[in-house]
Amino acid sequence: MFRPRPPTTAQNEAGPSRPSPQTSDLPTSDGYDGDLPPQAAPALPVEDQSFYSKIMADNPYFSAGAGLMGIGVVLTAFRRSLTLGTSLAQRRLLVTLEIPSKDRSYPWFLEWMAAQSAAQAAGKGKRRIGLGLRSHELAVETSYKQHENGASEAVFNLVPGPGTHYFKYRGNWFQVKRERDSKLMDLHSGTPWETLTLTTLSTSRNLFPSLLSEARELAEASTEGKTVVYTAWGVEWRPFGKPRRRREMGSVVLAKDVSERVEEDLRGFLGRGRWYAERGIPYRRGYLLHGPPGSGKTSFIQALAGTLNYNICLLNLSERGLTDDKLNHLLGLVPERSFVLLEDIDSAFNRRIQTSEDGYKSSVTFSGLLNALDGVASSEERIIFMTTNHFDRLDPALIRPGRVDLQELLDDAAGEQAKRLFVKFYGNSTSVLGQSGQEGEENKGRILREGEEPLSDEEVEEMGSEVERLVDDERRHGRMVSMASLQGLFIRNGAKESILGIRELCRPRALDVA
Repeated sequence: MFRPRPPTTAQNEAGPSRPSPQTSDLPTSDGYDGDLPPQAAPALPVEDQSFYSKIMADNPYFSAGAGLMGIGVVLTAFRRSLTLGTSLAQRRLLVTLEIPSKDRSYPWFLEWMAAQSAAQAAGKGKRRIGLGLRSHELAVETSYKQHENGASEAVFNLVPGPGTHYFKYRGNWFQVKRERDSKLMDLHSGTPWETLTLTTLSTSRNLFPSLLSEARELAEASTEGKTVVYTAWGVEWRPFGKPRRRREMGSVVLAKDVSERVEEDLRGFLGRGRWYAERGIPYRRGYLLHGPPGSGKTSFIQALAGTLNYNICLLNLSERGLTDDKLNHLLGLVPERSFVLLEDIDSAFNRRIQTSEDGYKSSVTFSGLLNALDGVASSEERIIFMTTNHFDRLDPALIRPGRVDLQELLDDAAGEQAKRLFVKFYGNSTSVLGQSGQEGEENKGRILREGEEPLSDEEVEEMGSEVERLVDDERRHGRMVSMASLQGLFIRNGAKESILGIRELCRPRALDVA
């Protein structure tokens, strides 16, 4: 390899000179281009060197790794500052609302989102709310019902599943995260713990109350004009089946003035909350309806709840696992505007079935029931209805005033009562029934069977008087007929056939029925 000779002293003093001819003909394979080689290029003055070269090349500490460590520290500090700034911006600019699965608004909001998604798919969702995006992560809620005739019905509701969803409400974007924790379980329902988290701009925080109110209105719209029946599920109340259509008070035919007395007393109680508070009296009311089977006790309570726009909480004291503590807890958490119904209260403690050596199906004691009704820990603003077929079996401590404030006997059919039921069935109506039991063509506003002659008002009234005479005559001879039996007779037969079958339905009354 060719190595150039260093310049002589004379050349340094005289300055650079033109290369000799021999030098210009040297090969250039090693990067030599006829000029001075790169190694021989003069160094830049110290004042012309960059700050970077001073730090990177001339600093022995940087070359040892301290510089790289400093750069890492700077980058880490920058990243943490960026994260902190982002978090601060989120706190200032965003607001979050958490809805746990135990909260009542949780199913309301899921139903609302499902309804809005369905409305948007049908082209109706942009009228009021307008979901901005369809949800691509769905879950299904199936409602299954088995009918008595063997047919079944299933309704599938698609709701937002676990994941992230977006929607637009009144011009503002919302993010919804549905998170499911498989490690936390609800011991009563067996379902995993879930949480809904709603996030939007802080300036839109005032939309949360209206959004939840809208979800509640949608949920209540499905039960409008209907009665919801709740049953005890562990230590909470849950709807049982679909809401039932409200029963009109006129659909239950009771003895004269019975329904009026109970309804008047109940309405008076509902309007005297302040009166009770001023006198220090617990604001609760108890009713006992007793009488033979089929006299309309439960039907009357349903009609009363429908008239007053109340729901019904059905409580079975013989339920497995029910204890005194759970009973107290349930009575303290009764949903608003609901009656508590204790059916067949006489059999709650007389027919207890032992299932093991440890105890019975239910662990509720009689003293526990009494304390739950009016003890120190009993709740207020509560209406309880009890029913029994055997009034004489009830302990006097259970039906004393304060626990049972009004008692009413719903007896077997009296003559006048049977007449009103007959006129109700065969009087003016809006439909006609064929042999199949389905509504047919309208004929003078009366319910008729195929082949039956239409009846005038005078004929119906006259036949109703005959029914009254037959029932009263049987009662004088100690033979009774329940209102449920008469109703079944009138449903199956025409007016004339029903009159002929009344005497066959009458039976001697059992001695232990009050």
